[in-house]
Amino acid sequence: MKLSLYTDYSLRVLLYLGANQGQRTTMAEIAESYGISHEHLRKVVHLLGKLGYIETYRGKSGGFMLKIDPAHINIGEVIEATEPRQPVIDCGSQPCILISACALQSILGRAEQAFYDTLKTYSLADILKNRRTREILVRQID
Repeated sequence: MKLSLYTDYSLRVLLYLGANQGQRTTMAEIAESYGISHEHLRKVVHLLGKLGYIETYRGKSGGFMLKIDPAHINIGEVIEATEPRQPVIDCGSQPCILISACALQSILGRAEQAFYDTLKTYSLADILKNRRTREILVRQID
């Protein structure tokens, strides 16, 4: 299974904010830090705000920051909210003589569910426990 860039960027934003908890951050800051498009981030930040993960502030001293403690941000739930869910195999898109007797679709469906169930056992705080990850992401305040 491959996650979309949208989901990737959503996780990166949350990781950055979690490592810099309690500090307002801008899209420009995150875009520069990760070397990714400011425009892609705009959509991600909007959705993360709508989902209640981040608090956004307008104006000259605007920006955004985590609204929820990293320990309460479930990685599996973030991925489910940002990733369009489609079957691993789409047996209905092309004719197949096995459709009435094939167990493959069911097996792959259970494997996909196991993937999400595993992700749901981790929080943002679990990922941020890695000291090296935090060192890379923590802003240096001048």
